[in-house]
Amino acid sequence: MAVDNFHEDNWEFRVEHKDIRVYSAKLEQSDILGFKGVTTLSSSLKKLISLFHDIDGYTRWVHQLSSINLLEKGDNLEYVLHQVVKAPWPLQPRDMIIRTGLDEAGEGGIAVTMSSKPDFIPENPRYARVRETYGKWVFEPLDDEKVRITFDMHVNPGRDIPSPVANTAMFEVPFYSLQNLRKLVLDPSYNPPYPSEVDAFISISEQ
Repeated sequence: MAVDNFHEDNWEFRVEHKDIRVYSAKLEQSDILGFKGVTTLSSSLKKLISLFHDIDGYTRWVHQLSSINLLEKGDNLEYVLHQVVKAPWPLQPRDMIIRTGLDEAGEGGIAVTMSSKPDFIPENPRYARVRETYGKWVFEPLDDEKVRITFDMHVNPGRDIPSPVANTAMFEVPFYSLQNLRKLVLDPSYNPPYPSEVDAFISISEQ
């Protein structure tokens, strides 16, 4: 599976709360639903890109993320990240190897893509390795100095978690991650440095 498996006509609206809309989608050959969260906030694209390159800050906003480590930084804005995600007792915590990339999206927008690389490093017996993950973040600048954020993702957490339980838990991810991200972006004390190497690949204008 890949990010392109998400088609707009597959999404079903589920709930809206605190200006965050959450959708789900049925995917072929999987009982685990895809999810999508959409919201709008006051920010610049450069601040959002800075936030996504602040690896140490991910645990402040990504829902249920307990740790994250940078495994590889490529020359073309690609990162390989190792993430450990909490799971309810007695289940093992999940770990994921995610390759991220930065690309243009639509008119003036930016996309951060994610795909799983489960065999990039050996498995650790303390964790259950998530072998199927893909998704993307899309940032679209609006006329009123705001940015629309769309986050869609599919994660298969493993056979030891029944699909109804996994689907219920997954609906929390877009809402709480977007809510935490909004709080962090609007925090005047949070100012991660902008990665200047981005300018060599993508032109991002100030808002």
